[in-house]
This record gives sequence, C-alpha cells and structure tokens, in this order.
Amino acid sequence: MHLRLPFLGLDFDPLSVDETAAAMAWRARKLAPFAYVTTPNVDHMVRLDAAPQLRAVYDGAWLNVCDSRIIEAFAEASYLTLPAAPGSDITARLFADHIKPYDRVVVIGGSQAVIDALRTKFGLLDLRWLDAPMGLREDAEARAKCVAFIRENPAPFVFLAVGSPQQEMIALEAMLSGKCAGVAICCGASLEFLTGHVARAPEWMRTRRLEWLHRLASEPGRLWRRYLVDGPRIFLIWYRWRSAPYNPLTPANDMAVSPALGDTHEHVGAALSVLGSGDRRSIPPAA
Repeated sequence: MHLRLPFLGLDFDPLSVDETAAAMAWRARKLAPFAYVTTPNVDHMVRLDAAPQLRAVYDGAWLNVCDSRIIEAFAEASYLTLPAAPGSDITARLFADHIKPYDRVVVIGGSQAVIDALRTKFGLLDLRWLDAPMGLREDAEARAKCVAFIRENPAPFVFLAVGSPQQEMIALEAMLSGKCAGVAICCGASLEFLTGHVARAPEWMRTRRLEWLHRLASEPGRLWRRYLVDGPRIFLIWYRWRSAPYNPLTPANDMAVSPALGDTHEHVGAALSVLGSGDRRSIPPAA
C-alpha cells in the first residue's frame, strides 16, 4: 500500500506511467471485481471546484493519477512530488507492453475507424466495442447500457473513451453494480492519439508543458474556452489550497488488496444519485 497525496482538493496516487500501467496489468490478470483509474487534469480540477458533488467519481476510483504536467508543476512549486502520468501515455504503454493479441479488450466510445485501426495495429483478436449513446451525462439509461455492455463482456482491460465526467460516472456505476470485472481507465481521447486519428503534441512541447497550446492551436473553436477562460482558474484553486491548513497524506485505496470499499459504497452511491438527479446547473459543460 502506498500513500495518497492530497492536493488541490483531490487525493492523488503519485505513480508514474510505468507504475500505473504495471499495476493495472497486475490487477487485470486477476480478472478481479471491477475497478477503475481516473486521470485528473486541469479541466477536471476546475470542473470539480465548480461542482464538488463530482468528487464521488474520484473517491470511488482505485487510482487517481495526475494527467497534467501543469498540475505537476504546481505540486513542485508546493514542494510536493506528484509525477505526471498522462492517460494517453498509460494507454499507449498498456497496449505496447501488457495487452496481448488474445486478451479481450472492451472499449466504450470512440469511432469505427479508431476501433478498426486499434485492432489492426495491435493484432487484437477479441476487441469488443460499444458505440456509446449520446447524452451520457444527463441520461442514466444511456449510462446503464454502457454498464450492461461491460457486465456482459467481462474483460481484463476496459477503456472508457466518452469524455469527462461521463466516463468516470459510468466507471463508478459499473463498480457499484458489483457485477462487472476487470480494470478500466477513463482515457478520453487517448485511443484517437494512439491510432493517429488525432495528432498529439510533439515530445518537445510535452516536456515543456506546452501540450495545451498544441491542442488549442489544433482545435481552437472547440477548446478556446477550456484553455483560455476556464483553465486559468487553476491558479485561484492553487492559491486557496496553499492558504488552507495542510492535510496529511492519507492511505491509498486498498482495492488492489481487497476490492470491497465497505462504507464508501454508501456515500459514493448517495453522491451518484445527486449526479443523476438532473440538477446540473453548477456543472460546467464539457469543452
């Protein structure tokens, strides 16, 4: 068991890309009860600050790893070690080093072209795909279809690629159902990057923490608000965190040892009912 790192109002697991991928592969081979990994970045933290009820989806996660080199920089400025472990890199590492052609892989979301490219690139023999319904954030029945697909197609590796926060909501609901297996990663656009359908920032931009600029330049119409209006709120979030009493390190979720969350099920289930109540006035729309 490692210690979780409380930072900016969320408990992170300070793991590297290699450590996260290896931990996921270890759990996947057991085909244990369903667990999931979230990859919070600046967009997640800004949304969580505006809608604290979303914390339930992170409280229920087996691992919360830092997707953002910007958050990594804020942690360094706070004399904390929180390595960036981007979800795109974790996804790429899983396919390159851990997923075998004969492994069953489930993907929720994405397009037919991405799925075909994924199957061809890695020689996957048992790739099961659900073209996810629209309106997942607001539609509990649509999310239930995703959970049913995961339940009916038990797989060691599950990739939830429908955007945040809906992919995390599906993951939490799958876990709470108690009828799903495998380990999932809430991976957003990672499969599009992996298959070359969307160009990722070059390595020099990533190492210099400029990937956000590349994405903004690539899709200004869709992403300008995320990066130029909402994103800068992370400075205020960091300032408030710096001004508050420091929280000690907390024990990591021990689902790797025992998948039972005990009383956590009750409070995340209650919070999930709030998320599904239809009152989403305080939740910013996805970019």
